[in-house]
Amino acid sequence: MSREAALTTSIRDVAGRAGVSVGTVSNVLNRPDVVSPATRERVRSAIAELGFVRNESARHLRAGRSRTIGLLVLDIANPFFTDVARGVEEVAEAAGLSVLLFNSGGRPDKEAEHLEVLAEQRVQGVLMSPIAELMPQVWAMRERGVPVVLLDRRSPGPEQCAVAVDDVLGGRLAAEHLLERGHRRIVFLGGASTLPQVQERRAGAQAAVDAVGGAGADGGPRPSLLALPGNELTVAAGREAAARIMGLPVQRRPTAAVCANDLLAVGLLQELVRHGVDVPSSFAVVGYDDIDFAAAAAVPLSSVRRPRAELGRRAAELLLDEAGGGHHHHEQPVFEPTLVVRESSMARRDPAADQEEPS
Repeated sequence: MSREAALTTSIRDVAGRAGVSVGTVSNVLNRPDVVSPATRERVRSAIAELGFVRNESARHLRAGRSRTIGLLVLDIANPFFTDVARGVEEVAEAAGLSVLLFNSGGRPDKEAEHLEVLAEQRVQGVLMSPIAELMPQVWAMRERGVPVVLLDRRSPGPEQCAVAVDDVLGGRLAAEHLLERGHRRIVFLGGASTLPQVQERRAGAQAAVDAVGGAGADGGPRPSLLALPGNELTVAAGREAAARIMGLPVQRRPTAAVCANDLLAVGLLQELVRHGVDVPSSFAVVGYDDIDFAAAAAVPLSSVRRPRAELGRRAAELLLDEAGGGHHHHEQPVFEPTLVVRESSMARRDPAADQEEPS
């Protein structure tokens, strides 16, 4: 029997083939213990002969909601979100649920469309990394009793669960590390992004630079945090940033970079190596997220590690607790990042070597 024919076979067809009532077939599918072994065998044989496939979607819609949860991420091409999704799936699978994964690609129109689809699917709840302000579809879902947990984003208020990372601390850790290594001209890549997480990382890096103050006993210049145009957080954007850096006059060229994510850092690293720049002796790089590719880069990449899978697990746990319908207390846990130092930033630099020549 063709797949199309199997999908159009109904429960009535199975009942007719087995010589039983529709109710008996339903019992075999849902409560087989109440049906005699001989009858169960006849029904199952009919199901196999006809290739019957139960319409789970229809059954769940009749019940009011499906056995699925939605996961809407910013960029599925970023391995960070792949690891987050793995954590979500672990919790969902243990609860007998499936995960519907959607990718907004950073586009508000796609985010809105995906939220509409998730509402139509009657999901038990939604985990999402929003692009900007929460869309009307989010509030509409919550008004209908469908919980929405923010993932990798702080909650705008106490009435909603959210799971985030202290990205101000993460940005500060990255910049402090480079300052301790003697770098005084540091560039932050990705700072034009409007994502709150990225802006927090930049603010943390700026705070670390500001805390150093003016020129110190090491003879180096006043530390500065530069920014380049561009808001993309991709490998290609990292390569473009490297080309811009190499095009700056040597006296003003930064000697280190804090990147808003590891994809930018990998692209930057690739292009620097292609230009023959010695990393880390001539230029140091620190990424963000500590994806698996970071340690496997041609020059192992220092990176700010975020607990990726744990973020997904905790968010899914909060979502299922709220969807359960019992007494639920909204939580907004914030995880602390850690700095993983590898070869890309290990070399020390003499700050005095970075004094700008008089113009």
